[in-house]
Amino acid sequence: MRIPKSYQLSVGTREGLSYRFFGFREQDVSSLTNFIQKSTGITPEEKQLSISGHNWGGIAINGNVLCFNVGSKEAFEVSLADVSQSQMQGKTDVVLEFHVDDTTGANEKDSLMDLSFHVPTSNTQFVGDEHRTSAQMLWQAISVQIDGGGSSETAVATFDGIAILTPRGRYSVELHQSFLRLQGQANDFKIQYSSILRLFVLPKSHNPHTFVVITLDPPIRKGQTLYPHIVIQFETETVVERELTLSEEVLAEKYKDRLESSYRGLIHEVFSMVLRGLSGAKMTRPSTFRSCQDGYAVKSSLKAEDGLLYPLEKGFFFLPKPPTLIPHEEIEYVEFERHGAGGASISSHYFDLLIKLKNDQEHLFRNIQRNEYHNLFNFISGKHIKILNLGDGQGRAGGVTAVLQSTDDDSVDPHLERIKNQAGNEESDEEDEDFVADKDDSGSPTDDSDEDGSDASLSGGEKEKSSKKEASSSKPPVKKKQKSVPDEGSQKKKPKKKKDPNAPKRAIAPFMYFSKAERANIKSSNPELATTEIAKKLGERWQKMSAEERQPYIEQSQVDKQRYAEESAAYRGATTQQGSGDGSE
Repeated sequence: MRIPKSYQLSVGTREGLSYRFFGFREQDVSSLTNFIQKSTGITPEEKQLSISGHNWGGIAINGNVLCFNVGSKEAFEVSLADVSQSQMQGKTDVVLEFHVDDTTGANEKDSLMDLSFHVPTSNTQFVGDEHRTSAQMLWQAISVQIDGGGSSETAVATFDGIAILTPRGRYSVELHQSFLRLQGQANDFKIQYSSILRLFVLPKSHNPHTFVVITLDPPIRKGQTLYPHIVIQFETETVVERELTLSEEVLAEKYKDRLESSYRGLIHEVFSMVLRGLSGAKMTRPSTFRSCQDGYAVKSSLKAEDGLLYPLEKGFFFLPKPPTLIPHEEIEYVEFERHGAGGASISSHYFDLLIKLKNDQEHLFRNIQRNEYHNLFNFISGKHIKILNLGDGQGRAGGVTAVLQSTDDDSVDPHLERIKNQAGNEESDEEDEDFVADKDDSGSPTDDSDEDGSDASLSGGEKEKSSKKEASSSKPPVKKKQKSVPDEGSQKKKPKKKKDPNAPKRAIAPFMYFSKAERANIKSSNPELATTEIAKKLGERWQKMSAEERQPYIEQSQVDKQRYAEESAAYRGATTQQGSGDGSE
């Protein structure tokens, strides 16, 4: 095939593999053709490259190579061995997501992450029926090749209808000899055992469910979201029996002392033992820590998500969402905080735990019950992790314990104050950025609020309270009138200004442009989320975005600010002319 600046030679093997060689000159083509004919008896075929730029064509799957052809010419081809998962998007789109190459990918400026095919229902190459659309026919054809590279390898064990919390959904979990497959209604993940770092089996306290967590590197992808942890939730009391589809010879040679021919027991135990035997990954179970209710974890919340914090022998693990693993070796110090929300009756029963990492990242676990403090303190002290006390004393009695046991809710929580100050600074920075163009604007014509009016309302309320107190006192009423009369006019509440329908509309902040662009995507990928949860996700994504990612929305906002400044100037000019024209002074 003639490609830009050179020629390409593709060689396909009987096993379905494909090799490509680049950089041949035009004069090399004839000598290569003669050599191949004499050596193999095969006459090389000449393929034409499509350079029309059209994106409508047909798909040909040859072994593990997918070719996209426009007419009789090839537009591009991809290796299905590089596909990590395929999924349906809607009823007419098929999405392929590729493995992240952690060896050469770091040296490449650009790499192919995903590919989407739109298959209309009128497609004649992949004809659907009343049960499956044309896109589903293509998706199944691709999935067959992705599953073991088109081999006929059968699953060693299969678990159907398993509830997975991240990525959320119900999947059929197939354990093969070399990979793990999660097949859902619209998603199909293929995970090589070499990417599994560790397994965690963590029962819930006083709950009929058990977590089994698979930690991955590199993580799997779903859209733009990376999942370094697969959180599976099993019903603890469910008993299953599995017969492994492995011969006695394979068990003896390859999996000696790692697998048995059959298993019977609790479902999470059977699953984890078979997966550990096939993958060779290490397994972590609950540590010696026990909560005040004799559980393995303490209830807390992280980033407004309620969950369980598991203190383990070599780290902390928060589950189920967002799954957060914190190794002990990465911790700089921990700090016990008084719970800052609510009144005295609430804050005296809860506390927060701040974990500061050596890379300056912080994790704040909130709403931990007060009676869990001693167990957590003793466990963390036993691991020789530095505890940054809130009190002046360095000992346990004079430091953290003294503050937590105090019922004085007026004492200052330094970390809470620091968080408030940081949040206040970030908020004020964005507000300043949004309202820079309005510094010289002596009151926006569309501003519904009136500062003097609000101040007057507050002062009026205080004056009303004070007058009631004075009426019930023994002081002469004359003195009361003398004090209140001079301020009576200034304290009178001003009427609220009416909004002019012709006034220009205020400029939109960068975050609002981002929300307009991304709200539909989040809603389509998470249709079960409520409006408030979608807004929360938008806010979390905005906070994590870099300056470069925010720049397009900031530029849109700046253009809108310029528009608002021009329209405001014209509006004020028109208002002035109208005032002078009707004889007003």
